[in-house]
Amino acid sequence: MSILVFGAGGQLGSELVARPHSKDISFQFVRRADAYIDDPAAVRRAMQLARPSLVLNAAAYTNVDQAEIEREAAFRGNAEGPKVLAAACAEKDIPLIHLSTDYVFDGRKPSAYVEGDETSPINVYGESKLAGEIAVREAFDRHVILRTSWLFGAYGRNFMKTMLKLAAERDELRVVADQRGCPTATADLADAIVAIAPRLAAGEQLFGIYHVASPHAATWYDVAQEIAAAAVPFTGRNPKVVPIKTQDYPTKAARPVNSELDSSKFFSTFGFRAADWRSRVREAVAALKGRPETEFS
Repeated sequence: MSILVFGAGGQLGSELVARPHSKDISFQFVRRADAYIDDPAAVRRAMQLARPSLVLNAAAYTNVDQAEIEREAAFRGNAEGPKVLAAACAEKDIPLIHLSTDYVFDGRKPSAYVEGDETSPINVYGESKLAGEIAVREAFDRHVILRTSWLFGAYGRNFMKTMLKLAAERDELRVVADQRGCPTATADLADAIVAIAPRLAAGEQLFGIYHVASPHAATWYDVAQEIAAAAVPFTGRNPKVVPIKTQDYPTKAARPVNSELDSSKFFSTFGFRAADWRSRVREAVAALKGRPETEFS
């Protein structure tokens, strides 16, 4: 089977590009320069050339703070683009996997969010991603929406890579300790895609919304501590990680206090569970420090 991936230059897209080829699943990749997902003609052209069994939308506007002043751009990438892509999939009757986020929730729930919980985003990025979910659901019923949390990996821009850079420059890292989520490796999200794709392409009616995230929650402070410790054998540096409150690190966009996602529905349906985030952090740090940085830019 063949999967056409829109957003090949992002975190997940880059992870899939770097993966060894499989005899059972082949990937075809579309970068933004080739076809942006809010361009109906470009999307249809890419699908016509690829003739895929399944389409994966890994393209998105992801700058959470910048979205507060670039609302139109955020909605174009996260709402209009998915609408165009879902409509194109509907025309060809090709299943669509669309990626979404924990930021569709307001973070006030004291426990992990399940798929049926009420959505109520508190920033423009979350609003645009929720609008994208709605657009996909309204345009095409043969879809899977995967919500994930605090994505990190060796590719693209993410919290882990920022912390590694700062750990090499500073003796102290001040990190927010009163927000929690489920840090999820791009490697696990890629594995989740591989787990569900053959079943969707085979016609199984498993469509809907699922959460895919690490089974263990953490704060940004917890993650920063793990990153700094994992880097010590490679750098010899061991900066102090200091917990701070959200109010001590103001940002343009508000963040949910609780971004924890319950992924039990995905496990019970597809038999896949993401790894513990700590082991994935150590693997990713080792990969980054063991190879030229240009491989992971």
